Amino acid sequence: MSTGVYIVSAPSGSGKTTLVERLLREVPQLRFSISYTTRKPRGSEQNGREYYFVTREEFQGMITQQGLLEWAEVFGNYYGTSRRFWEQTRQAGMDLLLDIDIQGARQVKEKIPEAVSVFILPPSRQVLEHRLRSRSQDSEEVIAKRLENARQEIAGYVRYDYVLINEELELSARRLRSIVLAERWRRNSAGPGTVGAEPVQAILETAESCRIDRVRNEIQPILESFGG
Repeated sequence: MSTGVYIVSAPSGSGKTTLVERLLREVPQLRFSISYTTRKPRGSEQNGREYYFVTREEFQGMITQQGLLEWAEVFGNYYGTSRRFWEQTRQAGMDLLLDIDIQGARQVKEKIPEAVSVFILPPSRQVLEHRLRSRSQDSEEVIAKRLENARQEIAGYVRYDYVLINEELELSARRLRSIVLAERWRRNSAGPGTVGAEPVQAILETAESCRIDRVRNEIQPILESFGG
């Protein structure tokens, strides 16, 4: 079975983490890439679980040694994906799932053009702001910065293969799962059948409904809510 790479990007507060966790529980042979970061652990975060926490000097050494598949600086901290982890995942015959921003996604696409990319959008700026505030994690200054960052990020949706508007969790989770299974089926199969207990055709149709050219009309009001 050939292996694949899946990229998931979204503004902070869009529900990406919850959807990724669901995806990893529901789809076998899918390995999540734990990023390296120079930021400090928050709350109950543990090294090697949420992130690998390293110093700026260690991270810069990885850049110099070309040990990163992608990297970016976000809010003054570095984040990056280990090239070695990607190679180990391929050797294990598994697909790799990357939770990265648009800068990282662009770098991965340059190195792995066949990588499948999914951008998750909030239904509107107002909904995103409500989600950020309800987390009670950030100051007003940080929330304002995240909203401005989101405005800039969502303009990059055009570079992605699929777009999910995360308005209803169960529907979004099913769509994301269908995208991964449909792309996996295309790489490894050549006819009708089932994926698990589901007909292939149903999975393909659900995935296709999220193609960027199929959701442009739904995206425009979201862009306008951000002033775009």
